[in-house]
Amino acid sequence: MGFSPSGIAAITLFVEDLDEAKRFYQDVFGLAVVFEDANSAVFRFGDTLVNLLTIKAAPGLITPAVVASPDGGSRFQFTIAVDDVDATCEELARRGVRLLNGPMDRPWGVRTASFSDPGGHIWEIAK
Repeated sequence: MGFSPSGIAAITLFVEDLDEAKRFYQDVFGLAVVFEDANSAVFRFGDTLVNLLTIKAAPGLITPAVVASPDGGSRFQFTIAVDDVDATCEELARRGVRLLNGPMDRPWGVRTASFSDPGGHIWEIAK
């Protein structure tokens, strides 16, 4: 019986302003909150839960590690597959999202664009 992950069940993102982050995920992704308490709001992306957790509650999950500041630089990005990157970028603009880059054709044959949420977490759309 070995360890063999079949998928990612949940991702927890640490946020400074829970209300702002929650509105962003509702408005930009059009998702409903599936769980909420004073310190978190959870959204379902297919089979994966994305938990927005306040910075003040984060140490309880990761101690002795420390929570990084939002200006500490990015070390990851989340990618969402879409049918049409350009059309999705137009829709994101209507929802008030400013792109970090793109839409652009990458050398490895994928068209992408990226943006960040209020906590500085980078999201990419790709086809």
